[in-house]
Amino acid sequence: MKKLFSVIVLLMFLCPFVNAQKVTEPEFVGECVAVNPDSSTIALEKSTIKLQTKNGASVYLTGIGSVKTKIKVDWAHSPVILKSNDDFKIIVKAVDNNTDPIAIISVFKFDVSSNSRKAELASVSTFGGSTENKLKRLSYTAKKFGTSSYILTLTQKPVGEYGIIIRNPNNRDEKNVIVSCFSIQ
Repeated sequence: MKKLFSVIVLLMFLCPFVNAQKVTEPEFVGECVAVNPDSSTIALEKSTIKLQTKNGASVYLTGIGSVKTKIKVDWAHSPVILKSNDDFKIIVKAVDNNTDPIAIISVFKFDVSSNSRKAELASVSTFGGSTENKLKRLSYTAKKFGTSSYILTLTQKPVGEYGIIIRNPNNRDEKNVIVSCFSIQ
């Protein structure tokens, strides 16, 4: 009986360590994964963006108005759904983690239509030449994670469709821009 009790106590002590997963960095630069409270991970949806530039009607009529540039992603909703009441975090792999993450990582909200998600990137006035950054950014805190990643904690988690773009400050080539997408419900 004493031996059985010892085995049960030992198993109760070891069981939590058997199921524990070690969270690791994503494999490639630009990849993002969500880390759930139970340490399980889910890769965020990766989509190539389409840029749409439109002039207002007044630009055609008078030459004065604004030109808007939007990021467009196909499909109205991301298949990756995170819960707003969960304490999830997002790991973002960058070239290195020596740069201030706010300078290279943008977490932003999409406007949803029936068949796509869009975010206004910029608006340029033809009269004054002023440019406005219109991206609806979501604030976050970040810490270094691993050798070249950041772990982000969203300050607020409002319901909606979101995207993450990671810029490489050393990038000099013409790669496609990839946005990592997720939904918060």
